[in-house]
Amino acid sequence: MNIFPLRAQYWLCWSCSHTALSERRVVESIEEKVMTIIQDILKKLPEGYNVEKMMERTERSPYAVVCLQECQRMNLLLAEIQRSLTELELGLKGELSFSSSMETLQFELFNNFVPHSWTRLAYPSTKTLAQWMSDVLLSCQELDSWTHDFRLPAVVWLPGLFSPQSFLTAVLQSIARKNQWPLDKMTLTVDVTKKLRDDFGHPPREGSYIHGLFMEGARWDSEAGTISEAVLRDLTPPMPVLYVRAVPSEELDLRNTFRCPVYRTKQRGSTYVWAFHLLTKQPPAKWVVAGVALLLSV
Repeated sequence: MNIFPLRAQYWLCWSCSHTALSERRVVESIEEKVMTIIQDILKKLPEGYNVEKMMERTERSPYAVVCLQECQRMNLLLAEIQRSLTELELGLKGELSFSSSMETLQFELFNNFVPHSWTRLAYPSTKTLAQWMSDVLLSCQELDSWTHDFRLPAVVWLPGLFSPQSFLTAVLQSIARKNQWPLDKMTLTVDVTKKLRDDFGHPPREGSYIHGLFMEGARWDSEAGTISEAVLRDLTPPMPVLYVRAVPSEELDLRNTFRCPVYRTKQRGSTYVWAFHLLTKQPPAKWVVAGVALLLSV
C-alpha cells in the first residue's frame, strides 16, 4: 500500500486548516484593535453644545456669532462620530448586519485614517486619526473656555476653528462697528510679536492675538522682526503669536512687506485662508520664488 498520497492528503488538510486558523486570527486581531479604538474615542468624546441656551445669554457680536457657528459645526461633527462608532461597535458585536459603510469605517480606523464621513463635516487635514482626534478634543476645550462667558480668549488657536476666515472677518467687523468705519474700506494688518501663547493673560483692546501657525519656505527672525531664509533642519518652524487687527485700507503701510498667503495644509490650493503682509528686508519676489506661506497644520 502506498501511503504517500494519504500523507499528502493529511498535509493538505493540515495546511488548509492552519491557513484558515491564521486568517481567523488576523480578522480577530483587526476587530480587537478597531474595537479598542472605538471605545477609546467614545470614552473621550465630549457632549455637544446647547446653542439655543447660549444664544439666550449672549449679545450677537461678531465674535459671539463666530463662536456659536463653531459650536453648531462641532455638534454636527461630534454627532457623526458618535453615530458611526456606535453603529460599527454594534456591527462588530454581531448585533447589527455589517454594511459596506461599516467595512469602510473599520478599514479607516485600523489604518489610522480619518474617516471620510468625519472629514466632510470638519476641515482639510493631512494628519493621522490619532493626531486629528487630539485636535478635535483641543478645539472642544477652546470652545468650552470661549462659551463660558463669551469673552474673546486671550489668544485664539486659529487652526482649531472650522472657519478661520469667519473669525478674521469678525475682527474686521468688530473694529469697524466700534469705530463706525465702513467695512468695505477696512483691511487686516498683522504684527508678529516676540511672545508665545502663555505670555498673554487677556485679549487686546482691539483685534485678536492668534497662534498655531507655521511658516514654510522660510522662517521668522524674531530678533530682526522680518522673514529670513529657512534652516534645513527645520522646514516648518512655528510662528510666535500674531496680533491681528483692522485698519482703514488707506492707512495700511505696505512698504517692505511680503504678501504671505495662509493655507490650511501643505497641499495649499483650495485650502487658502487669507493673506498677511509680513515685514521683509529682502525683495518680496525672493519669497514668492521660494514658495513662502503660512500653514495652519503641518
